[in-house]
Amino acid sequence: MFQSFSEAFLKLQEMFQDIPGKLSSIMESPSTIITLLAIIVLIAVLLKTKKVKFTPRLMAFMALTVALSTVLGTISVYKMPQGGSVTLASMVPILMISLIYGPEVGFLTGFVYGLINLITGPFIMHPIQVLLDYPLPFMLLGVAGYFKNSYVGCTVGIFARFISHLLSGVVFFADYAGGQNPLIYSIIYNGSYLLPELIITLAVFALLPIKRLKHIAVSPN
Repeated sequence: MFQSFSEAFLKLQEMFQDIPGKLSSIMESPSTIITLLAIIVLIAVLLKTKKVKFTPRLMAFMALTVALSTVLGTISVYKMPQGGSVTLASMVPILMISLIYGPEVGFLTGFVYGLINLITGPFIMHPIQVLLDYPLPFMLLGVAGYFKNSYVGCTVGIFARFISHLLSGVVFFADYAGGQNPLIYSIIYNGSYLLPELIITLAVFALLPIKRLKHIAVSPN
């Protein structure tokens, strides 16, 4: 059963409690900071190469996208014990902005969302694990922008996120597999929440007026 919106609001408050303490735990891992900075530089170079113009409208849409994804991410159907959950279509805003403005904007928006997830709920084992579980999987949702068909784009974007979590599970969470093959364990574990997420996402896209939303987003008026 879905959490009520009041419960989601309370959870959102909890997420942003003790931010200084959570930031300090991240700062204790300099290699993690270096990894995140390297990703920021890579995105900046990509944006400059593609000559993406950050208009006030685009920046407003990006901020709204991150905010919506953050709120929707607090409304979950169920949670997995080692992280991950089926949410109320929390990936839809990031996928939508990727389809409207292109993959580069999607990469940056996904990175910011992943960074917020890291700041509000850091779980750090290794810099590469941080990369694979926080900024990278949500950045990869941006690949949806390479496809004209929104359903194909959403499917590929979520699959790319799945691959990132899959690698993290195989390398860093193999102990949880017990006697099971870590690869099989990671496939089952991450697929058990991302497959329902994909179905929910596609269902929401089927209901959304995609063409009208694109027109509103890119219209100069």
